[in-house]
Amino acid sequence: MTLLRAPRPDDLPALLALNNANALETSLLTDQGLSDLIAASWRTRITPGCDGICIALDQDAPYDNPNFSWFAGRHERFVYVDRIIVAAAARGRGLARLFYEDLMAAMRAEGHTILCCEVNLDPPNPGSDRFHAAMGFSVAGLARLDDRGKTVRYLERTV
Repeated sequence: MTLLRAPRPDDLPALLALNNANALETSLLTDQGLSDLIAASWRTRITPGCDGICIALDQDAPYDNPNFSWFAGRHERFVYVDRIIVAAAARGRGLARLFYEDLMAAMRAEGHTILCCEVNLDPPNPGSDRFHAAMGFSVAGLARLDDRGKTVRYLERTV
């Protein structure tokens, strides 16, 4: 059984490398950018070997991001998954599902009921589309992020 935990400062180099190896699906970060994102998060969990990370923010996060802002304009209270990344070598072990189960348990404990995220439509991410559909997410909207060269599908589910 994999036990998730909060990141420690000595995890940050490995987590930055994991993030930036998957920047097409998420976005590039600097050392400071990753530290700031974790500091602003409502909940961040990682796998013991730093081969997976989940960063989620709630409605109170000081986060200047068009995807987060889209949900903030629609919900008074919510949790937004900024990124879940699992290293290629660790995929297929149920880690993404584990991250979501951990996050939803924390949400229930604090009275949150709306879980939000986005998945790239262009460039496509069919694996993530299938996963989120299986996890009970539904499409809430679409957006073209011209400054990022992406089109995203906004997803939500009730917890």
